[in-house]
Amino acid sequence: MSAQSRIPQPPALPFIGNVAQLDRELPIQGFALLAQQYGEIYTINILGRKLIFLNTQELANEVSNDAKFRKGVVGSLDEVRYLSGDGLFTAHEDEPNWEIAHRLLMPAFNTLAIRDMMEDMRDICTQLLLKWERFGPDHVIDPSDDLTRVALDTIALCSMSYRLNSFYTENQPPFAAAMTDFLKECHIRSTRPRLVQALMTGTTAKWENDAKFMTDVATRILNERRENAIEKKDLLNTMLYSKDPKTGQGLPDDAIVKNLLTFLIAGHETSSGLMSFMTYYLIKHPETMRKLQTEIDEVLGGQPVQYQDLSKMPYLNAVIRETLRLAPTAPMRLVKPVEDTYLANGKYFVKAGSYLVINTWVYQKDPKVWGEDAQEFRPERMLDGKFDALPPQSWQPFGFGVRGCIGRPFAWQEVSLVMASILQKFELSFVDPTYNLELKQALTVKPKDLYIRARLRDQVPHLRPTGSILKQVSQSSPASTTAVPTSAAKAVSEAKHPIYVLYGSNTGTSEAFAQRIANAAVSYGFAPQIGSLDSSTGQLPTDGPIIICTASYEGQPADNATRFVDWLLTLEGDHLRGVRYAVFGCGNSDWTLTYQRIPILIDDILKQRGGERLLPRGVGDSSKGEFFDVFDRFTSDLWSTLSKVYSTVHLDSSSSGFRIEVNSSSDRPAALRQSDTALGRVVENRILTSPGHPVKRHIEFELPEGTTYRAGDYLAILPQNPPRNVRRVLAYFGLSNDQTITVTSLFPTFLPVDRPVLLAEVLSGYVELSQPATTQDMRTLIDAAKSDHVRAQLTKLKERYQTDILSHRISVLDLLEKYPDGIKLDITTYLCMLPPMRIRQYSISSSPLWNAEHVTVTVSVLQEESLAGGGQEFLGVASNYLSELVPGDRVQMSVRASAAVFRLPENPEIPLIAYCAGSGFAPLRGFIQERASQKISGRKVGKILLFFGCRDPDGDYLYSKDDLAEWSKLGVVDVRPAFSRFPEHSKGCKYVQDRLWADKEDVMEAFQNQAHTFICGSNRIAKAVRSRSLEILRSVRPELDNEQAVAELETILRGRFATDVFD
Repeated sequence: MSAQSRIPQPPALPFIGNVAQLDRELPIQGFALLAQQYGEIYTINILGRKLIFLNTQELANEVSNDAKFRKGVVGSLDEVRYLSGDGLFTAHEDEPNWEIAHRLLMPAFNTLAIRDMMEDMRDICTQLLLKWERFGPDHVIDPSDDLTRVALDTIALCSMSYRLNSFYTENQPPFAAAMTDFLKECHIRSTRPRLVQALMTGTTAKWENDAKFMTDVATRILNERRENAIEKKDLLNTMLYSKDPKTGQGLPDDAIVKNLLTFLIAGHETSSGLMSFMTYYLIKHPETMRKLQTEIDEVLGGQPVQYQDLSKMPYLNAVIRETLRLAPTAPMRLVKPVEDTYLANGKYFVKAGSYLVINTWVYQKDPKVWGEDAQEFRPERMLDGKFDALPPQSWQPFGFGVRGCIGRPFAWQEVSLVMASILQKFELSFVDPTYNLELKQALTVKPKDLYIRARLRDQVPHLRPTGSILKQVSQSSPASTTAVPTSAAKAVSEAKHPIYVLYGSNTGTSEAFAQRIANAAVSYGFAPQIGSLDSSTGQLPTDGPIIICTASYEGQPADNATRFVDWLLTLEGDHLRGVRYAVFGCGNSDWTLTYQRIPILIDDILKQRGGERLLPRGVGDSSKGEFFDVFDRFTSDLWSTLSKVYSTVHLDSSSSGFRIEVNSSSDRPAALRQSDTALGRVVENRILTSPGHPVKRHIEFELPEGTTYRAGDYLAILPQNPPRNVRRVLAYFGLSNDQTITVTSLFPTFLPVDRPVLLAEVLSGYVELSQPATTQDMRTLIDAAKSDHVRAQLTKLKERYQTDILSHRISVLDLLEKYPDGIKLDITTYLCMLPPMRIRQYSISSSPLWNAEHVTVTVSVLQEESLAGGGQEFLGVASNYLSELVPGDRVQMSVRASAAVFRLPENPEIPLIAYCAGSGFAPLRGFIQERASQKISGRKVGKILLFFGCRDPDGDYLYSKDDLAEWSKLGVVDVRPAFSRFPEHSKGCKYVQDRLWADKEDVMEAFQNQAHTFICGSNRIAKAVRSRSLEILRSVRPELDNEQAVAELETILRGRFATDVFD
């Protein structure tokens, strides 16, 4: 027996205990964070009731013993008893009706009985399939809603031969609505103080009325069955006419009604949640969906699912098991010890009757059982005997023992049938390709705000048409209601050939390039359509050219290209014969191992599978000065080639349809295709650096409701241009900041359409004003020059584009101001030259263990002398936008996951080695903060060896006097600074790589202790650290030449090295 330990508890408040630390809408999130902070066990006080949470497989297994631990019905389950009383799910074990019902109904859920329900299940499943097919591929589906209808109608039809007909109404049927509201209120009531509850008479009345309505329905079903008996052996007949073999008693009508309601609650909530989560994980992991569809196709051969088919689909079973492991819809269960006992081999004492919460949501991700990738979706871990070899009770989504889920075989057959049928028939995709799982919780847990589309698998994908028509009249003219200039409408209507422009883009660059191609297409005689690469998964059109702009992200496709790339990899033979295409790839050649990997892959596979390459792949290298120039050359070659191949004629730019009407609420995120953003609130904004040093700021935000994050994630911000630059544009064109424009569009555009909008609003938030002019922009300005002298000057600048334009960040606005009387350009043409506003991503510098609803970012504010001259400052768009925010301001934002490798190890005892400079400290601060929270809570944590580069110990040594000092004293972090301006204060080391060399023995010791390494900062730092690491390796392994040392270092670092690099 080990030494006894106190069960840790977070600090509590009088009377309410730990309620304030939990999210009332999503308590499992708080329970999971507390497990991350306190470890295998902790206790909390909820309004005077003490709960002990068990968070590991070992503890869950120990209390999975019906002789020593009994089910507890408390919290939200206790509130549900108002409706279901002593039904199977909510009964106390000493209630006689539970034992009778359990003995009567167990045979009704045997294999033969469940098999006989197959056709009733198929009946309801077919209604879902027909709905999705009839609504078509562009219809936005709420899968949680539709799958809830399936599950509710299925359990009603199979258990009591009653049709709820949920698919025959647009809105939720009354019974489903009453059940949803009732269960949600049960969840909330369980955390509401009794005094507060007593004052909420209206809410209580609604809750009671919902329960009465459902009880009346169940009673009516029972009475109708008595009056109109049927011979079908369903659950209702079993309860009506069977006698308990032990006591000879039957169930009274009240108990039958309560169990009917139990079936409807428990039988639909968990199944619908499971299918919703399964939908999410399959779309998020297209390689898994493809593998599962292949299995389904091979087994079914195009025929409907039959009962005997289910046993032939092991991968389907593995996907269901893995979904239930990661997202058990019943996220926890509660037991009470029969007598005083010890847990964990005598480590923790618990009294008889204590409430022990088996935290299934957390413990099924125990890294001791599932490994360091326990948080990842990987169904393969359930195959080839691995599932059967798991430690006992490692997987327990259906509960345990005599109180385990009686309907498990029913649910498994239902889910297998429905999901196999869906995947046999449809390709599924997210409405928002960037969607990451969010949760909502009532009695069970389901995905929140998950919206999908379903396209028949043999159907051509639908893309968005694009292009815009803008009208311009004088300020004094009345607002015109005329449609589109005749020449523009004619150009579109007479376009002979469609052109499909596809993009794969996370940060917006590839999407902006695609938009530019689509915008120009009309003037070359093409009717453009634009969409993400994922929108074309399954079949590429052959009636027009396909132009692809895409990037690689650490060698992986963009979020909105993952499914497309996975589909390409499955193709064989000349599947793409007839497809004509061209690819432009974006990348950074500093990352030699993954540079252009996805563009090359797409280009090669399209060719190998029978496609016709229209011109060589464009190679855009963002590390080189000619990035935009290369794109312009690519588009020039593209239009030249397409004009010859398709015999089209280039029309004047005036015919391409861009006009603006200047006339006397924000749809900005949706218009800019950033629909995942929502409004967060600024809490704090303070300067971290001393006067005279480049400004760096610490900004704290309250996240939009329901948003979660992990240490190391990004905060995506949709910024606005500096007001000074907006005023510059208005001044140049002689316009006022209160004038409006109306944009009329034949096709979707990123500008707000068909309503008056302030021109200042468009200039502020919809377009990039500071981006360097492209070579195409230079050609436009040269054509607009009013004199030979200005034309010659602009031509000379274009010829020296790299040195005179790009390297100096000269924008179109800078050039217009440089030649105020020499260029004739109207506001219409100017706006059409500008790319859409892009999001900016900042590494989050906090941990959810500090505050799950707030994040912080650490931002370098870019304010420096403009290389364009004129005595003005160059202002970084996003950093200056953030710099000016004050507490209370609202900001469009979203959380975006970092690369899977840039995460803290699941085991907090693993040490870390971290390198950074300046604001590159941001994600590392979140890591250190998380480890500090864990240590304060009593957990063992590995030390972090931090190499931190900055200029001055008193000027820009960020957080050194508060956070870092506190965490160093706590023993969580050992900071090794390098001061470039004062190396005498850092062991003579100017830079991080110098300090690495000076302290190489400590680094080698940490690495021998299995430390993981993280680098965050500029690419220059990453290269320098790698180079110096090679030197250290060769100093201890002198027999290695440079090539061997590089290979050896790669091997050593594999799986233990991650970078987050920016320039």
